[in-house]
Amino acid sequence: MKTDDLLHYLDHYLRIDEIADHGPQGLQVEADKDEIHKIALGVDVSPAIIRAAAAWGADMLLVHHGILWRNVECLRGALGQRVRLLVQNNMHLYAAHLPLDAHPEVGNNAVLAQMVGLAVESWWCSPTPLAVMGHLHEPQTLDMLIATINDKLHTQCRVLAHGPAQVERVAILSGFGADEVAEVKKLGADTYITGESSHAHYWAASDYGLNVIFAGHYATETVGVQALGQHLTAQFNLETRFFDFPTGM
Repeated sequence: MKTDDLLHYLDHYLRIDEIADHGPQGLQVEADKDEIHKIALGVDVSPAIIRAAAAWGADMLLVHHGILWRNVECLRGALGQRVRLLVQNNMHLYAAHLPLDAHPEVGNNAVLAQMVGLAVESWWCSPTPLAVMGHLHEPQTLDMLIATINDKLHTQCRVLAHGPAQVERVAILSGFGADEVAEVKKLGADTYITGESSHAHYWAASDYGLNVIFAGHYATETVGVQALGQHLTAQFNLETRFFDFPTGM
C-alpha cells in the first residue's frame, strides 16, 4: 500500500487532527520508502521493540505511546537513540495516543468494554471523551469480572473492593485513571476499571464506596493497537504483528 494513502487513512480514521494531545501524534518519524507492507504494533517505543520490529522486516512501527510529548524536543539522549534506530532501519513511526483511547471501534476503552460484556451508554473524561460508562449485559460478581480481565489481558488485577459484590454498572478508563474515582461515582457506576494505581488516590475508593480494578497501565492499552492492526489487515490486506513487551505496570 502506498505510504501516503495509509497515512491519510489513519489520520482520518483516528481523527488525529481533531483530538488535542500532549504532543504531536500521527507520523512522528518518516522513513525513505513509498510502500507499506508490514506494520509492527506495540504499546511503547524502545530500542528493544524497534530492533524486534526491524528483525521482522517492518516498514512501520505503529504504537500507542510515541516519542514526542512536547512541541519541541532535542534529538539527543534516549530520544536521539530511538530516532537513530528508526532511521537506521528505514522504518516509519506512527503514534496514536488519545486518538486511540477515544476511538469508538478500535479504541482501548471500546475494546475493553466489549471484552467484559459492557453495553456502552456514554463517553466521559474531560476535555476529551475517551472513557466509557455503561451496564453489563449480564450482572455478575466482582470475582467473575476480575477473572475475566485477568484471563483476557494476561494480567493480575489489583482490586479495591469497596463496592457491591454483584456488579452491574461499570466505568472504564485505560492507562492512568486513578484520579477519576470521584467522577466515576457521579456517573453512577458501582465498579471502575482502569490501569495504573496511585497511593495518593488509594482511599478514594473507600470514601466513595466503589470497586476499583487496577488491571495495569500496559495491559489495558494492548487491546487498541491490536484491534487497529486487525482492522488494517481486513481493510487493506496489510501484514501486522503485535510485539508484546509487558512492563508489569
